[in-house]
Amino acid sequence: MSRDLRKYANQTTIRLIAGGLILIFIVGIGLVYLFYGSRAALTGLLCLIVAFIPILLIWLMFLFLEFLTKRARDQ
Repeated sequence: MSRDLRKYANQTTIRLIAGGLILIFIVGIGLVYLFYGSRAALTGLLCLIVAFIPILLIWLMFLFLEFLTKRARDQ
């Protein structure tokens, strides 16, 4: 029985990132709502979404570059 350690590492990384995002969005916005109210929580949610747009764009760029390098290797 062989183990694919790269697959395991990728799964672990994805789960850690997902857990962190859940903590930031659910717990973070929930605490803002609890202490400051719904308008502040909505503003915080909007700020978090806007803050993640550049991160998402960078991630998409890396995926595109990975696609290009794999395609270039195959030729």
